[in-house]
Amino acid sequence: MHQTMQEQLAAKAPAHPDYSPGLEGVIAGESAICQVDEGEAGLRYRGYAIGDLAGHSSFEEVAYLLLFGHLPTGTELEEFSDLLRRNRPLPEQVPNFVTSLRPGMHPMDVLRSGISLLGLNDPDAQDGSRAATLRKSVRLLAQIPQLIADSYQVMAGRHPAKPDTEGSFAENLLGLVAGRREGDVGAAMAQALNVSLILYAEHEFNASTFAARVTASTLTDLHGAITAAVATLKGPLHGGANEAVAAMLLEIGRPEHVEFWLRETLTQKRRVMGFGHRVLRQGDARSAIIQRHAERLSDLCGNHTWYQIAATLDRLMLEEKGLRPNLDFYTAVAYLLMGIPRELSTPLFVCSRITGWCAHVIEQQEHNRLIRPRALYTGPATKAYEPLERRA
Repeated sequence: MHQTMQEQLAAKAPAHPDYSPGLEGVIAGESAICQVDEGEAGLRYRGYAIGDLAGHSSFEEVAYLLLFGHLPTGTELEEFSDLLRRNRPLPEQVPNFVTSLRPGMHPMDVLRSGISLLGLNDPDAQDGSRAATLRKSVRLLAQIPQLIADSYQVMAGRHPAKPDTEGSFAENLLGLVAGRREGDVGAAMAQALNVSLILYAEHEFNASTFAARVTASTLTDLHGAITAAVATLKGPLHGGANEAVAAMLLEIGRPEHVEFWLRETLTQKRRVMGFGHRVLRQGDARSAIIQRHAERLSDLCGNHTWYQIAATLDRLMLEEKGLRPNLDFYTAVAYLLMGIPRELSTPLFVCSRITGWCAHVIEQQEHNRLIRPRALYTGPATKAYEPLERRA
């Protein structure tokens, strides 16, 4: 009797299939959005090297590239930027939610709930088509900075700031969370923030993106998938890293304290934040890009403390542990110099990564297969059931 293909495959399958804790190294799907390149480029968005994008593009251009699949023409960029500006104000029900917030609530919890509320109020809420999902993606990208800033101000007992109806995405975001600066310093801060947004926009199947894709594979709505991504990003092993780096720099305090602090930290086997990467084993090319902006801001602001602490720690970690900094490390320096509140570091990650998340949701649902892996069972062997009255 001839075996079916399924029977042949089953006969060849090992009794215990290969298992990789944390799915490390496992290929879990296909994507045309981002290539993690261990070479000089480090990272490519739809084929473009991250260094070229960070060096020459606005965040709006990169957002357009990720969402629509190609770099925009001048006309397309102008129309897209205008669309983002027009969609910055929040729907009427959302400010009512914001004003109900209390001090001490976690900004990421507030953001997660706020995005759900935006979903309830979106005119395309029940439309799962590609065109509608793109419209919802653009609205989310436009509205999230205002949601983050308004929530933070209300929880701090202050009045929310109005969105900038003229500036770029980075300029508006900086003004909302840290206040606008004039002159060369203000321009350098907006440029550094623009670059950081580009660098954080996408990174293949990281935990939050994979959570969004798993959720999207059920064919649920965009806001549901993005809510899952935000909940995942809240975890300190994923999105909270640059906030943790800032806390570490503040703990060290002065450049001359670095060596003693590091020696004590390594002796106590505590983790030094901002070093190493789960995928980029040979170093993170994005780190060198944001480092240049952090150094320039230090010079323009006349404040070299944070950069000197970071540079010294960078050198010592390479000497002691052979580890290089990741993107979060010098980003924390830049954000401290900009005056961005530490607790908004991870929400600002969302302002950027929302582009990658939405692109992945669209890609997943266009070529969908429900993501449903298996588990390697490690529980008890087969047991005979005993009636309640016979159990000891």
